[in-house]
Amino acid sequence: MRQTRAIELGTGLFVLLGFAALFFLVTQITNRQFGLGEDGYRLVASFEQVGGLKPGAPVSMSGVTIGRVEAIDYDFNEYRARVTMRIDRGFDRIPDDSDAGILTAGLLGGQYIGIGPGSSETFFKDGDQIGFTQSAIVLENLISKFLFSKASEQPPAAPEEGPAP
Repeated sequence: MRQTRAIELGTGLFVLLGFAALFFLVTQITNRQFGLGEDGYRLVASFEQVGGLKPGAPVSMSGVTIGRVEAIDYDFNEYRARVTMRIDRGFDRIPDDSDAGILTAGLLGGQYIGIGPGSSETFFKDGDQIGFTQSAIVLENLISKFLFSKASEQPPAAPEEGPAP
């Protein structure tokens, strides 16, 4: 009786530690924080294609996370995706001619926004729009373009046969 009770407690503890490890791994892999925070300011950028970008995705400069994607909407006036980002208040010196692109973290990683710094002496303020953007690269589009370009190429002409000797 006493031995089965110890086995049950050990198994329960093992399962509990497994769930805790799984929770830790999920939070590390997705690289998300539980809250976006209310400190900081918002920037807006428009993209032709956002791919798999999701709210909560990191916004980074030179590999340093400076904020998070707050919302993704569709702008019916421009017919483009409108991405709202919340930038931490410690990063209030981003030049207003900076560009934003949707990048992929690793081969199978999630997408994030990378901001390339400009050279302007004036900086973004709350509610400003990033003018220079580069949309996400959709792998399916690249593959289809490659296949169609290969299919449209003419096969090499067969060598002409001369008179038989």
